[in-house]
Amino acid sequence: MAADAERHTRIAVIGAGFGGIATGLRLLRAGHDDFVIFDRGAEVGGTWRDNTYPGCACDVPSHMYSLSFMPNPTWTRSFSGQAEIWTYLRRCARPLRHHLRLGHEVEAAVWDAATRRWRITTSRGEHSADFLVAAGGPLSEPQVPALPGLDAFGGVTFHSARWNHDYDTRGRRVAVVGTGASAVQFIPHVARDAAHLAVFQRTAPWVMPRRDRAFAAWERRLFARVPAARVLARAGVYWGRELAATGFLHPVVMRVAERVARRHLAASIADPKLRRALTPSYRMGCKRVLLSDDYYPALTRPNVSLVTHPIASVARDAVVTADGTRHPVDAIIFGTGFHVTESPLARRIRGADGRTLAEAWAGSMRAYLGSGVTGFPNLFLLLGPNTGLGHTSVVFMIECQLDHLLDLLSHIDAAGGGAWEPTPAAQESFVDHVDRRMAGTVWQTGGCRSWYQDRTGRVSTLWPGYTWGFWLRTRRFSAAAYRRAGPGTVPS
Repeated sequence: MAADAERHTRIAVIGAGFGGIATGLRLLRAGHDDFVIFDRGAEVGGTWRDNTYPGCACDVPSHMYSLSFMPNPTWTRSFSGQAEIWTYLRRCARPLRHHLRLGHEVEAAVWDAATRRWRITTSRGEHSADFLVAAGGPLSEPQVPALPGLDAFGGVTFHSARWNHDYDTRGRRVAVVGTGASAVQFIPHVARDAAHLAVFQRTAPWVMPRRDRAFAAWERRLFARVPAARVLARAGVYWGRELAATGFLHPVVMRVAERVARRHLAASIADPKLRRALTPSYRMGCKRVLLSDDYYPALTRPNVSLVTHPIASVARDAVVTADGTRHPVDAIIFGTGFHVTESPLARRIRGADGRTLAEAWAGSMRAYLGSGVTGFPNLFLLLGPNTGLGHTSVVFMIECQLDHLLDLLSHIDAAGGGAWEPTPAAQESFVDHVDRRMAGTVWQTGGCRSWYQDRTGRVSTLWPGYTWGFWLRTRRFSAAAYRRAGPGTVPS
């Protein structure tokens, strides 16, 4: 019994990236110290621990891509690189060292109605908790396409999120599959050393100038010594990014940004044929807008070719496209994104009626405030359905959700504890609101198919509004949106 007691905590958190670290810090500040944070890695950091590919950096300005209550006055650039962000996260996590359970991959989390607890199976043992916070993050499980013949390929393959640093691309024939956010960052680095680089593009992305720069020494001193300067810098970034959201919500406005992107393309690519191949055929914002100053120039190098024919199969030493062309390669690097709408974690969480979260969602994620799901008592999702963003920092959304989590915990404590879940009406009302707002956005009307959409066609990943609107919703806690969960309650 003693061992069982040691393995029970009030709150269990899955993931020690931005979401898990922020959760732990906010819990401590609110006086909740009975919690553990599980993570499969040997270190904290999540996405910024795992993505170590050359050129990895954030596309949200540094002062906005940090926790408001843990500012970092020492950012060296306007857009921080992976190593600097990871260092920041490890520093943030120092107060959590006694709560971290690193090297613990959560294999299953099952709601036990009899004990009103979550039964959690990790790679290193069994645990239980009254509350479960899933902070695994949407960009944590790499996605590799099931290309015919890939298993028989005789060369080296890896995904950008699992970069093989032991493989030297110098003098090699390299294929890069995908031209998304990660690919446009590492392609320029691979292009410098590879004997030949073939970039396989399915859909041309919209690319805007990055305009990154190093902060001057006087700026860093100012941020360190005058907190108000740091606050003003963050506020400037925040409201500037909020203004940019207008184009996503009202697609006609995007024409202005498209003109900037077209000028950027024209200034970078002189060859009209290549320029046509790199010109998107959909409204900007429908897919993720990319920031880069060196991606286009990399494609003009004599050792780089852009391939726009679809991949038909992979041979032992080549990638074969639909037009029958064999592209000899020694290595294939996948810049093909992540399982966002079909998260493996959703298949490991099982609710009150025995169904997994994935089964309950049936291909389309739904949650009240992107956080709670009817039929899954005392479960809280961080960066859950419809909390992603196309224009600014998701760290802001995490903080909004944590405000709501702390209000929910206070409500439960005041009500005498127990198991709680969103009412079916509250969840349905929120999802209906999201879908109505989403209908006119660029993500639904922009003429593309993107990872923002799930297999049913819904955009179940993004918030269809300004972030201050989400802040207002999470700032006002509604007790009526929740009910006690028991044997007599069933999900709608």
